[in-house]
Amino acid sequence: MMECWILNETLSIIVVLSWLGMNLFLFIDTFCWYEEEKSFFYTRVILGSTLAWARASALCLNFNCMLILLPVSRNLISFVRGTSMCCKGPWRRQLDKNLKFHKLVAYGIAVNATIHTVAHLFNLERFHVSQSEDAPALAAALSQLGNAPNESYLNPVRTLHTNTIVGLLTTTAGITGLVISLALILIMTSSTEFIRQYSYELFWCTHHVFIIFFISLAIHGLGRIIRGQTPESVLLHNVTFCRDRYAEWQAVGPCPVPQFSGQEPSAWKWFLGPVFVYACERIIRFWRFQQEVVITKVISHPSAVLELQMKKRDFKMAPGQYVLLQCAAISLLEWHPFTLTSAPQENFFSVHIRAAGDWTEALFKAFGAERHALQVPCSLPRLAVDGPFGASLTDVLHYPVSVCIAAGIGVTPFASLLKSLWYKCCEAPQHLKLSKVYFYWICRDAQAFEWFASLLLSLETQMHEQGNTHFLSYHIFLTGWDENQAIHIALHWDENTDVITGLKQKTFYGRPNWNNEFKEIAYSHPSSSIGVFFCGPKALSKTLQKMCRLYSSADPRGVHFYYNNDSF
Repeated sequence: MMECWILNETLSIIVVLSWLGMNLFLFIDTFCWYEEEKSFFYTRVILGSTLAWARASALCLNFNCMLILLPVSRNLISFVRGTSMCCKGPWRRQLDKNLKFHKLVAYGIAVNATIHTVAHLFNLERFHVSQSEDAPALAAALSQLGNAPNESYLNPVRTLHTNTIVGLLTTTAGITGLVISLALILIMTSSTEFIRQYSYELFWCTHHVFIIFFISLAIHGLGRIIRGQTPESVLLHNVTFCRDRYAEWQAVGPCPVPQFSGQEPSAWKWFLGPVFVYACERIIRFWRFQQEVVITKVISHPSAVLELQMKKRDFKMAPGQYVLLQCAAISLLEWHPFTLTSAPQENFFSVHIRAAGDWTEALFKAFGAERHALQVPCSLPRLAVDGPFGASLTDVLHYPVSVCIAAGIGVTPFASLLKSLWYKCCEAPQHLKLSKVYFYWICRDAQAFEWFASLLLSLETQMHEQGNTHFLSYHIFLTGWDENQAIHIALHWDENTDVITGLKQKTFYGRPNWNNEFKEIAYSHPSSSIGVFFCGPKALSKTLQKMCRLYSSADPRGVHFYYNNDSF
């Protein structure tokens, strides 16, 4: 099982190890440099090794801040997905894990920011202690530099009676450091699963504190609290000879008074490029916000599902893609992702939205869906659309065999895909690389099948007419029913069509046995690359990942399941 996991996740392992390796290299290289560099010898006399800890973690912090915005640059990722470099499955699957990498980098930022903060708290205390009577002689002499004319200071804490915390908060480095820490804490705590699930609006708003975070980070080094010898002073003042002759330091002579200065701020150089890319993303979004979106049809489906059919000039999509929607009547700032449920061949694009949060419930009310009193198009609230963007489901057609699994409203991404397959089978089925599709839908509410059953019925009829009934194998599982429904199902069980969906394929009651399902698929396609695509809850996602690893062959010539999870 471990061998199969390594085989399927080789590229992910390489990416993570490369990221870890780069962090370790930058940390160790910077740490050693500050431990050995002559210009920081006197700084180390006061601060010790915490100087190197602070500077090494700062460089790693800059490196991760350079990376953090790239995985959430949707247009950049969509562009890269379209290049020849990413035409192969492993690279595409890696791009689909952009949010996982974003979280990984965020943890890297948190760890390095913590190390940096703790190291500087120790530095501050050691600066303060070096002003005391008990301080070592050389550290005390270095702390007194800057009191006389034509001397530059090394110790920013000028007297023993200075309140270090208050003094720090009057400096640029102290204020911006506090702002950076508070912004990071706010962003990290509001990004938890609980907050995102129950208050997406809070998550969305607090995440945009990143603007304050980056501005503060860019100016954090302007205070230049950590100082080293100037290049000219290093040449004139021989540290090896003069360090024990601090009593003889004078303006002229073999040991002139060492001069110190802070380094130029460099954090902005690391993330200037990614910030520019992300700024372009926002400019593109603003441009798309200005484009007119015409809502042609509004349909209220059972289980609190709202369907919006829209048109927009020059809008081009592929099956499995998603868009970001903004409704100015609800919020001028919030954009929410929804998968497209229409096919590229249709003359409109559509989304299905379930009321499952403050924003979606407000959208329901705005369109009158809760009262089933749908408004005429001219009185509907204005929608803005950004996208479409690529997602993992766009790769379904690139496998010879694909397994599509949906849970609840997670079926919406597959609506676009199945519609597109229906059109392709009508137009030129011989050009399809895809030869077999297994479709599973698990749902607890019988009424939820209504809007999707008509699509499956069309596919079923089309495949039968073309004599290609084996192309699509679908399995619908109902996990919730009451006593009346059970009696009704039992009375009509012998009919030719299913009592719930009206399809020839009967609905299953309960949950799938995934061991049996994967075993049967693996047996039917012994030497195939099989793409497994899922949209639904995290618990089921973990089960399916486990099944993919369990039933993938360690032999490169055997069957291999490649797992793809559709998430935003």
